[in-house]
Amino acid sequence: MKPTNFSGIIQKALFDFKMIDEGDSLCVGVSGGKDSLACLHVLAAIRKYSPVRFSLYAVTLDLGLTETDFSSVEALCRDLDIPYFIENTQIGRIVLDIRKEDSPCSLCANLRRGALNRKAKSLGCNKVVLGHNRDDAIETFLMSLMYEGRMHCFSPVTYLSRMDIHVIRPLIYAKETEIIQYCTENGISPVKSPCPITGTTSRQKTREMIDEMAADSPHIRQQLFHALSRSDLPGWKI
Repeated sequence: MKPTNFSGIIQKALFDFKMIDEGDSLCVGVSGGKDSLACLHVLAAIRKYSPVRFSLYAVTLDLGLTETDFSSVEALCRDLDIPYFIENTQIGRIVLDIRKEDSPCSLCANLRRGALNRKAKSLGCNKVVLGHNRDDAIETFLMSLMYEGRMHCFSPVTYLSRMDIHVIRPLIYAKETEIIQYCTENGISPVKSPCPITGTTSRQKTREMIDEMAADSPHIRQQLFHALSRSDLPGWKI
């Protein structure tokens, strides 16, 4: 692993939001994208020297959309000494073929979360790790204002009482550009998403809108994240 301050960014999030406790068993949801792979990679590094002992598992949900090669993810997990599981599902077929959703992202996300949480419980894990980064949080915050007329965003740490499981997001302070740089420096190659609507979603449109605003106001993302961090939304107070 090459030197980087990326680990420090993740450790700050872990510390600020008290994400990991002694003896935790973490199930990392690994889609094969840059975020989840970078998150898995840096957690494996932190595990080696952290005074807080925790174990790691990696789980990929195969959505049943197309035949996807996850051999590179399997190889990475083998190198990192992390047990790796591929959970076959029909989520893609349910959302796109059976339900024929016009806006399938929300249902797909709900089904994926449920499948991942169930797999985590079956592995004996008490926490699920998701790869949402700072830009994801900003976009979700802005989308809730524009499309739902309310202030809302996922929390860095969420407790799911029905499943008795915590969901943590260690990349919450990490910018997308920092994640890309980390993957490049460490030779991490993402798996191409099999989703047929990638790049056409409301989230993509929101991302492009923020890019346009950033051309005139370079600090717009920083200001939006600052507003989110200082909001009264649950789970955001340090």
